[in-house]
Amino acid sequence: MPIKASELILNPDGSIYHLNLRPEHLAKTIITVGDPDRVEQVTQHFDKIEFRLQKREFHTQTGTYKGHRITVISTGIGTDNIDIVLNELDALINIDFESRELKSSLTSLDIIRIGTSGSIQTNVPVDSFLISEMAVGFDSLLHFYDSEGIQISNISEALIKHTNWSRSKSKPYVVSCNQELNEKFHSNQTLKGFTATNVGFYGPQGRVLRLAIQDNQLNEKLASFDYYGHRITNLEMETAGIYGLSQLLGHRAISLNAIIANRSTGEFSSNPQKVVNDLIDYTLKKIVGQ
Repeated sequence: MPIKASELILNPDGSIYHLNLRPEHLAKTIITVGDPDRVEQVTQHFDKIEFRLQKREFHTQTGTYKGHRITVISTGIGTDNIDIVLNELDALINIDFESRELKSSLTSLDIIRIGTSGSIQTNVPVDSFLISEMAVGFDSLLHFYDSEGIQISNISEALIKHTNWSRSKSKPYVVSCNQELNEKFHSNQTLKGFTATNVGFYGPQGRVLRLAIQDNQLNEKLASFDYYGHRITNLEMETAGIYGLSQLLGHRAISLNAIIANRSTGEFSSNPQKVVNDLIDYTLKKIVGQ
């Protein structure tokens, strides 16, 4: 049955509503970044760029790196934007825009996040690379989908108890990365992590400027949480949403974090741009098997 026009919204040129992309613009390997300006940081390494487009915070470039076709897209900040990006990327590859029906054969994308993050553990130093093997989402995105089958509920329940989680906040959900991509991107240059995806940068991550926060011990509680060796390592704002929606849609996802701050020690990288550039170089080489 065709998907209604109000649900699958297409622009007059046949592109998907927010991203403004058409199916031919998309590669099967996707790199997501938060900052629109970071797209150029990635594609400057490409041998060729075949397509460029920017609409709102969604900056997209598709090209080739050492013979491998890759799309780089900025998501902006937060899992609300991830909801738009992941659903529209999937629609581009798995829905026939002419008939408005699902294709008979579905395609799985590789979705690789390159982002910055702050550590909450002293043994996760500034300027390191961290792979999010699991993520806990403090947003409510995944609860709007039929997602209980992919959630790791025993860990989230233990975390709720450990932190005395407020009932006024969204219930945390825990999801995992794709294990094949985890193995592909892991090396002696990367740390293994359990990432907390927050709904904001200031209060939700325990930063106090002028506003008091509901639980001023939350970061310490997160840092002390230990579920059979699984300890929360770092804070950011997209990974759990990417992992959850990717699993539900049948895509493979991995999140690679450039650690530019350590909240437990109060340190900030002296050269965050270099750390991000080094992670971009590392990621591209791993994509092509180097």
